[in-house]
Amino acid sequence: MSESSDSDAGFEFPMGEFTAWFPKDRLYGKNHMWILDRGGGRSRLGLTAYAVRLLQDVYFLDWTVDVRASLSSDKSIGSIESKKAESELYVPANGTLATINDEVLDEPTLINAEPYDDGWLIELDRMEQEPLMTPEQYAEHLVKAWKVAEVTIRGQVNR
Repeated sequence: MSESSDSDAGFEFPMGEFTAWFPKDRLYGKNHMWILDRGGGRSRLGLTAYAVRLLQDVYFLDWTVDVRASLSSDKSIGSIESKKAESELYVPANGTLATINDEVLDEPTLINAEPYDDGWLIELDRMEQEPLMTPEQYAEHLVKAWKVAEVTIRGQVNR
């Protein structure tokens, strides 16, 4: 892991030939979602650059929950499809779904281009933040996660 030139703003993590960047102004879930406190008890969530890089070229997003639904981290809230995979989505903590980013539903490629800005996914109210990680804890988690991902990637290449 290396620090970017503005280490107060974020940190970088090397993923082979690609370097992923992560802002320090938010918390992170083990499922590679970021969580930004928007104030007033509301949090915005999206996929990290790590998740986006592994997925490669997101092109479809679908939600199976409605606004005002009570969400928990052990239940699927929707699915995402990309060039590399189709996957269920789970929130990293419990909360109430406040809003869904309609723009990203209409144009899922925003997730690829702007994962920390226009590519955000949902906002939650009254989110429990206990299981979330600080940027420093997430950086440590990435080291372990990348070792597993590298083995998986190498296995797919060797087929």
